[in-house]
Parts: sequence; C-alpha cells; structure tokens
Amino acid sequence: MSQIRNLVQLLLLGVLLLLPGRPAVAAPGLCVGPVCGDEITRSAKHHFQLRLRLNDQMGHHERITIDCRDESLSPSQGLIERGYARALARKACRLAERTS
Repeated sequence: MSQIRNLVQLLLLGVLLLLPGRPAVAAPGLCVGPVCGDEITRSAKHHFQLRLRLNDQMGHHERITIDCRDESLSPSQGLIERGYARALARKACRLAERTS
C-alpha cells in the first residue's frame, strides 16, 4: 500500500514539475482613473520631491517628478494626460506625507 502511495506522490510531483509556471503579476502601486503609478521613490537630493513611473491604459509609459510643496510636475507635458498624472502625484504626496 505504501508503494502505491509513494508512486502516486512521485507521479503528482512529476506532473507539477512539467506544468508551466504562471507568471507573477504584480498589482499596480497606485491608480487614479486610467493612469497607474509605481516605483514611487523619494528624491535623494530633495526630500519634498517624489519620482513616479506612470502608465496608462493605452500603453504609454513615463517617468515624472512632482514637487510636493507646490504640486508642480516635471515634465509639464507628456504622453500621459496631465490631469490624471497630477491627481495621482498629489495622492502619492499625501501618502508619503503620512508615512514619513
């Protein structure tokens, strides 16, 4: 009986090893409307600046910097709609303010 159980366990292990692994899908860091941001980091030089990587549903990607003091974005224009980008950046500033 134990030989059959060992054989079944070995067979199941072999099947599991042959199955293709599912890719890990990470959730976006922060979203506002169709724009999501991740890799949110504080600037090493200026503690009041945050750097974000943004992407939208159309597949555009962009890195921006926000000055949390006056909510100015750099660059001021880009592929991603600036209304959503600014709203997302303000939200990131509020969250960073709470955690510091």
